[in-house]
Amino acid sequence: MPVERVLPDPDAEALIALTREIAVEELKPVASSYEADGRFPREQFGLLGRSGLLGLPYDEKWGGAGIGYEVYLQVLEEIAAAWMTVGVGLSVHTMSCYALAVAGTDEQREEWLPEMLGGDLLGAYALSEPQAGSDAAALSARAERDGSDYVVTGTKAWITHAGVADFYTMMVRTSDDRSRGISCLLAPADTPRLRVAPAEHKMGLTGSPTAQLLLEGARIPARRLIGAEGDGLRLALDALNSGRLGIAACAVGLAQAALDEAVAWARQRRQFGREIIEFQGLEFMLADMAAGVESARATYLEAARRRDRGLPFRRQASIAKLVATDTAMKVTTDAVQVLGGYGYTRDFPVERYMREAKVPQIFEGTNQIQRMVIARDLKNS
Repeated sequence: MPVERVLPDPDAEALIALTREIAVEELKPVASSYEADGRFPREQFGLLGRSGLLGLPYDEKWGGAGIGYEVYLQVLEEIAAAWMTVGVGLSVHTMSCYALAVAGTDEQREEWLPEMLGGDLLGAYALSEPQAGSDAAALSARAERDGSDYVVTGTKAWITHAGVADFYTMMVRTSDDRSRGISCLLAPADTPRLRVAPAEHKMGLTGSPTAQLLLEGARIPARRLIGAEGDGLRLALDALNSGRLGIAACAVGLAQAALDEAVAWARQRRQFGREIIEFQGLEFMLADMAAGVESARATYLEAARRRDRGLPFRRQASIAKLVATDTAMKVTTDAVQVLGGYGYTRDFPVERYMREAKVPQIFEGTNQIQRMVIARDLKNS
């Protein structure tokens, strides 16, 4: 059943209605077949771009919509409830545009941002490396200045959209300073000597390719440096704070989809002469699932409202990401239980939801890292 939302104005209500229409009519009907085939939904991202949904939180001057995170995240939730791959992809694309939008020069933004926000160019965010995941400051991919270019050598890992993106917002090392030696380059996907390794074989989100980027002396024009040399780690971590809210919203959408499937099944499945939703063991499980979903939604919305008002929100973003993704894992697992043996088969989507719920606990900073961020903030407050 559709989520009842308290939205700030009629424009937001119209945006959610448009999103819900696209989600129900264009995304949900094909999600299972695309995921089964491992097929990337590029045409669906094009539809989102044409509908104005790929640049929602960015300035209208550059082709965005100037929408606050309170509304943008609810758009993400609606999309993820229909198809998690597309929801996560939209969140990743939004994060990939962040550095250019906040730290690029007006000339850089005029040249590249309208196509990125309008859906002509799809982005990927390249921070992690094989030996630098949670410890982002340990990255070693090196960029050496050579005339009007940077020559980049190294490997980036776990890159969502690798091989299908048109650009990579890439963090590279330009000096040996651990935290201030990292810079941000906006690398075109067709850069010579930038190769994409074979895609990882994943348990979920199989419609979204994840792979390593192999940089073998790739030459990236120096005019594609975003911000100053040494700004990269700060930009990366700032983007992650907002990206964690995106993943929280996607996780809530996934959990809501699982809850809806479980309730629908419990209403129509009969055992011992009555619907199984009448049995206390099942109704209490469903009640706990609903409480988890609504609590997680409230948590990410509170963090979003703080962000929209210019208040500190890093701790709240980590709490939202932690709570929402742990909730999604529990709710999707319980949905499989509600459906019983049927839930374990691919004839119903809940087994896919359960597989997809695992990785949000890992990417954009593992949930163990979120606990470290929260605890550190408490100690320093």
